Amino acid sequence: MVVEDDKFLSKAYAIKFKQSNINAILAKDGEEGLELAHSEQPSLIILDMMLPKMNGFEVLEKLKKDEMLKDIPVIAVTNLGQEADREKALNLGAKEYMIKTNFSLDEIIEKIKSYLN
Repeated sequence: MVVEDDKFLSKAYAIKFKQSNINAILAKDGEEGLELAHSEQPSLIILDMMLPKMNGFEVLEKLKKDEMLKDIPVIAVTNLGQEADREKALNLGAKEYMIKTNFSLDEIIEKIKSYLN
């Protein structure tokens, strides 16, 4: 599942996932992401930190406190480059913290595949 409010990036993820034979569920904000995590039980969550309605840190905290969802690996993929943001996400339970400008979509897909295999 991808929780990303940037429409262009969400579309790029969807295309790349399809090419890589990865089934993807897309959520446009934090609230929708949390709802879909409950209903769909995804194998992995790609989570932007800057989201409308509920930011990624709040989503991550709620995911990790939920018995049904706490074991789903979460990869934070964001533009927040401060070390404090990275530490906060990792302390809340993110498995990885990737800054969008430092990684290509192909590199993000490879990271996803490493968790799904």
